[in-house]
Amino acid sequence: MPAIAEIDQPPAIVVDDLSGLRGALDAALPVKDGTHVLLGTWNIRAFGGLTPKWRTDAADSPRRNLADVVAIAEIVSRFDVCAIQETRGDLTALRTLMRRLGEDWGFVVTDVGESAAANDERLAYLFDRRRVRFSGLAGELVLAEEGFGDAATPLRKQFARSPYMVSFETGPVDDPVGFTLVSLHVVFGHAVADRTPEIRTFANRLKARAEDPDEFGRNMIALGDFNIDRWLNDPNADAFRSEGLTPPDELLGLPRTVFDDPEKPHFYDQMAWFTSGSREVLSLNYRKQAGFVNWVPYLLIDLTDVQKSWRISDHFPLWARFELP
Repeated sequence: MPAIAEIDQPPAIVVDDLSGLRGALDAALPVKDGTHVLLGTWNIRAFGGLTPKWRTDAADSPRRNLADVVAIAEIVSRFDVCAIQETRGDLTALRTLMRRLGEDWGFVVTDVGESAAANDERLAYLFDRRRVRFSGLAGELVLAEEGFGDAATPLRKQFARSPYMVSFETGPVDDPVGFTLVSLHVVFGHAVADRTPEIRTFANRLKARAEDPDEFGRNMIALGDFNIDRWLNDPNADAFRSEGLTPPDELLGLPRTVFDDPEKPHFYDQMAWFTSGSREVLSLNYRKQAGFVNWVPYLLIDLTDVQKSWRISDHFPLWARFELP
């Protein structure tokens, strides 16, 4: 299709427009190297269809175009693995992004849920195959029917967008370091309380997975969009922390969306892991390096935040860096 075929040769003006973003990424993100793994998570708004042109005209739908995908690729390329939420049933934008990233990159993605709450969404992981390898596990977290609705797992139905667990490894092939990522996009619902059962159930089942002797329970890291409004005095933040999931302090005060008010920050997107107990604690070493990518000052500067949100995203990417043991 044209979108994929043309993405390899962006016009000079598109390349020039990325210079400021590249400089900001160089300053904000660590360089990928052989002794660390750099993980990212990003809710890319309605990442499905694409207008196969370099410039979006007034009548075009969707608004996202080839230049926008080139910008998204510039950001994603800085990570070793990036979890993507809100990938849609239409894979045009994702496949165009993969073409732009190049043959060294791979991806895995869920199927689309059939319910209205699933919102035609997939969960995806994009990974740099020069840096990490798929190590065998790719599956959705599905609840046992007899476990519905108790105090620890109050969700009374299956996840509308099932958490997606994928294992990777890095380091020498004969002595690799494995880790399992679990991505989720919590259904926003009509009220704050609508999200609590899903978040608490997720935390409970992830803890059980992390404590299981199965090798894929080691170095388990949760990441994604959990739609948590506040970090203190919030039932959903309490549900997220209920089993010991702990995000790094370095992420707590950072904006999550292009619409965030500094006086009323959100905590929608998270990266977290278990920090107490025995086998569920990471063997990866977190060295207090984490942050977000503020692309807003460098892309589509003449547009409003709402317009930018449909071209790039309404969310910022989060990242965390881990030292290999």
